[in-house]
Amino acid sequence: MRLPIQDLFRQYPRFETNRLILRQVEESDVDDIYGYASDPILTTHLTWDAHRKLQDTHDFIQFAFKQYEETGVGPWAIVWKETNQVIGTIDLVWNKKHNSAELAYAISRKFWRQGIGTEAVKKIIDFGFKKMELERIQARCVTDNIASYRLMETVRMTYEGTLRKSMFRKGKQEDIKMYAILRSEYM
Repeated sequence: MRLPIQDLFRQYPRFETNRLILRQVEESDVDDIYGYASDPILTTHLTWDAHRKLQDTHDFIQFAFKQYEETGVGPWAIVWKETNQVIGTIDLVWNKKHNSAELAYAISRKFWRQGIGTEAVKKIIDFGFKKMELERIQARCVTDNIASYRLMETVRMTYEGTLRKSMFRKGKQEDIKMYAILRSEYM
């Protein structure tokens, strides 16, 4: 029997992996988040622009708080255990009506190519299927974001196709690769 989402999130889920802590974003994370979110190279393949001022990061944190309040679900801060530094965020954008969610993530460039994305994504996918009882988790990326779609393939997501000119991003219409994993494929 599926728990009502309010019961599932009475206390925001917190996870630990070998190297990471995944927890609710906090106001005190502002400097760490700004540190990676202001990197224009990091945001090259993302839907949002690099944070230009600290206020942009404060606005993101307020957006996260609003998500927690309105839906019970919002971004997790990805914390590097060794230093207790926030090095990224990961999110399951929940579509309650369709019992599915879209996975989104951003990780500091200093931590690329170390398996950190895979470690965080596996934990969140596990939570999505086992606790939220989702039927589908999907993720999208621009076609030239090789690292992102390789990560999706690593966690057993299936490439479903390219959505041609489906996203207006950073001043132009772009093709987007769609990946997904179903509950029946995961369990």
